[in-house]
Amino acid sequence: MALHGVPDLLAIFAKRVQSAGMTTMNVSLPDELKSFVDSQVNHGLYGSTSEYVRDLIRRDHDRRQLRAAILEGARTPVAANADAAYFASLRHRAQADA
Repeated sequence: MALHGVPDLLAIFAKRVQSAGMTTMNVSLPDELKSFVDSQVNHGLYGSTSEYVRDLIRRDHDRRQLRAAILEGARTPVAANADAAYFASLRHRAQADA
């Protein structure tokens, strides 16, 4: 059912999840951590504990990819001096691409 012309996002999400090929994983947590996860769900931040765990895994994955990109960049030789002229050329290129 659409609300004020907005497509049923839950149905769209459900179709995406079905096509994503989900599998099940059991995780054991100490009571303190389980209470924390439950509180995140109960406060409406997440729809389920599975959604919360998926979000944590995605964030960790993204963080690891960013770290790898930063380390790769740090290993490459300096291609140009980062002076005012360099940043002016970057601004010019960004404006030209916009």
